[in-house]
Amino acid sequence: MPRVTAAAPPSCSPRGLIPLRSSRASRPCVARAYSGKRLGAENTRVQNVHRMGLETRIRNQLLRPELPPSSYDTAWVSMVPLRGSNQSPCFPQCVEWILQNQQDDGSWGVNRFDSSVNKDVLLSTLACVLALKRWNVGRENIWRGLHFIGRNFSVAMDEQTTAPIGFNITFATMLSLAIDMGLEFPIRQTDVHGILHLRKMELKRQALYGSYGRKAYMAYIAEGLGNMLDWDEVMKFQRKNGSLFSCPSTTAVALIHKYNDQAHQYLNSLVSEFGGAVPAVYPSKLHCQLLMVDALERMGISQHFVNEIKNILDMTFSHWLQKNEEIMMDIATCAMAFRLLRMNGYDVSSDELSHVAEASTFCDSLQGYLNDTKSLLELYKASKVSLSGNDLILDSIGSWSGNLLKDKLCSSRVQKTPIFGEMEYAVKFPFYATLERLEHKRNIEYFDAWGSLMLTTKCSSFHVTEEFLALAVKDFSFSQSVYQDELQHLDSWVKENKLEQLQFARQKLTYCYLSAAATIFPSELSDARISWAKNGVLTTVVDDFFDVGGSKEELENLIELVEKWHEHHADKYYSEQVKIVFSAIYATTNQLGAKASAAQGRDVTKHLAEIWLGLLRSMMMEAEWQRSQHVPTVEEYMTNAVVSFALGPIVLPALYFVGQELLEHAVKDQEYDKLFRLMSTCGRLLNDSKGFEREGSEGKLNSISLLVLHSGNSMSTEAAKKVIQKSIDTSRRDLLRLVLRKESVVPRPCKDLFWKMCKILHLFYFQTDGFSSPKEMVGAVHAVINEPLKIQMGDASSFHQKNEDLL
Repeated sequence: MPRVTAAAPPSCSPRGLIPLRSSRASRPCVARAYSGKRLGAENTRVQNVHRMGLETRIRNQLLRPELPPSSYDTAWVSMVPLRGSNQSPCFPQCVEWILQNQQDDGSWGVNRFDSSVNKDVLLSTLACVLALKRWNVGRENIWRGLHFIGRNFSVAMDEQTTAPIGFNITFATMLSLAIDMGLEFPIRQTDVHGILHLRKMELKRQALYGSYGRKAYMAYIAEGLGNMLDWDEVMKFQRKNGSLFSCPSTTAVALIHKYNDQAHQYLNSLVSEFGGAVPAVYPSKLHCQLLMVDALERMGISQHFVNEIKNILDMTFSHWLQKNEEIMMDIATCAMAFRLLRMNGYDVSSDELSHVAEASTFCDSLQGYLNDTKSLLELYKASKVSLSGNDLILDSIGSWSGNLLKDKLCSSRVQKTPIFGEMEYAVKFPFYATLERLEHKRNIEYFDAWGSLMLTTKCSSFHVTEEFLALAVKDFSFSQSVYQDELQHLDSWVKENKLEQLQFARQKLTYCYLSAAATIFPSELSDARISWAKNGVLTTVVDDFFDVGGSKEELENLIELVEKWHEHHADKYYSEQVKIVFSAIYATTNQLGAKASAAQGRDVTKHLAEIWLGLLRSMMMEAEWQRSQHVPTVEEYMTNAVVSFALGPIVLPALYFVGQELLEHAVKDQEYDKLFRLMSTCGRLLNDSKGFEREGSEGKLNSISLLVLHSGNSMSTEAAKKVIQKSIDTSRRDLLRLVLRKESVVPRPCKDLFWKMCKILHLFYFQTDGFSSPKEMVGAVHAVINEPLKIQMGDASSFHQKNEDLL
């Protein structure tokens, strides 16, 4: 497969900037250094200008999505006659556009992702030829169009080629109509019979069904059925805006067969807004904007467009409350709107998805009848953002849509389509068990595979533009250079604090930093990542010290030192190990505290020290339980465990570095405490569930073994695991609900860190006790921090393999 390796961000070698002693011999070196510095600055300036240009163009697209013209729909609109004058077009500007926009090869229609001829282009070309013949204009254009179709007629006959909706019916009907109009195609009569036979077989197959979905489908491809339809029945699908399915071609053919004022007004407004060429779907501005918002989030560049995204989601929420047809009448749009609104803190109810709560109702819809995978996938994603354990609608949607997706994954036909990798990833990795930066990289590299997964239409539709990809590549590549510098700094910090000398301690720097870089990913949040990673390393050291490295006297000495904090110098260190551990905690906490205090405008160092003291005391409690063979109640165990799980020093200090003012009253609020406890409960129980056998072999108690013991062994281990899993699910949903709640004393960016840590924990313990199995994370570490982007150009087949390679 062709690959393009993204260039690393320009950098200036430090060696060229070392000041030299003044001498004649050194002057050329000084000149070269100065020249190199100027060149580096100029490269940076050019890069910044280019980046700003990309951001400006994306902002304009967010405000005014550019809907590409559909040659097919324009052709059908152009065939609508002027009322009362069957010999004149109602929309002559459409006829003129067709005349002026034929391709050099005689075709109409452009395939964005592939220069080869496809059925979309054939269908558009035939429609345009019909339109010109209808009004007896453009003889030369018609001749060139006929010969294009003749040269590429084998494409129409190829059943393995992806086809627009209803192609076998619509193309054959239009071909037959063209022949009846006297047009001569340079094709064999047997090929014509072959196409007409495909139409006959398709109509015979459709006759077997009598569902609402089938009726909707037949109305949707009305241009392929003509007088076979009952047009009064067809008009029952008319929407409030006057259209049929918001589709210009379907509306146009309906107007040709049965005049309707609302339909005419719809087409008239459409042509007035877009001129000679109309899009494949209208209205679709909101849908396109939601697609772009989703793309920005998926590629990790949404932080550059906060205001624009807020305006779009505010408008979407307003339309949601009004039950606007543009959202509610399209299943994929409705599901996507629900997911994006909910995950951005808007109060939306799953009741609006009740019409697809059951598989039967989905299958009876137009999208279900079409077996539309895009709609199915969006419903599945929406079902996963549940905030309570009794959301029956989302639970039901998640169940049946997941089963249908799994069935589709077994289909060899689906495995060859771009959406296959998307389906597999969604089914395998729940959204709460992913690393954002890893997802960003996957989505950037396989942009071609999912960037075309937009509205389901008969022909071409809206696509996310290459500007999104270009900005995402720049952003990710620059971030990697920052991550690499930060990792070097952290490596030096470990050595300066002599942490590598502690033989008992696991060396987890890379994995601690991965959890920071993969979630707190914006390059400007360096202090938050450094704080997160350093404290992650220190909590691992302390955990190992309490588990295997320290004696009772050493542990008591360490706690005493932290209790005295600044007055510790009067005390003696029990051992060199204690000195190294305490000195690293003390120096690092004071350094981070000074930075955090400056950022917050108040002294927070004392709070950071208190977090460490709370952790050490809780760990000592567990050590004493084990030493005395005390068996705590499950409640005692969990009350202590949410602190001893050691997330406090990692997450809580980082809250001060995300660019938000975190007031003292917010830190002391119940919401802050609840966020911490829910996050830590998830982590502790996940660890207990996945590390049960390992910890049992070490003679340690955890929540599962305690449940079994306190039941008098009436509860089996498997039953206890189910109880714990239910508690994990409940805590996760409660945490997400609290994070998304708008009425809050803790700022949303701060709350997000609790959720990000929860996601990390779910991924780390996804299949094994991940933190104790470093090989599980090796691929992810290299992908996020070291490996440059490799953009996969037009290759969807290996999309799913990348998921396996990374994790």
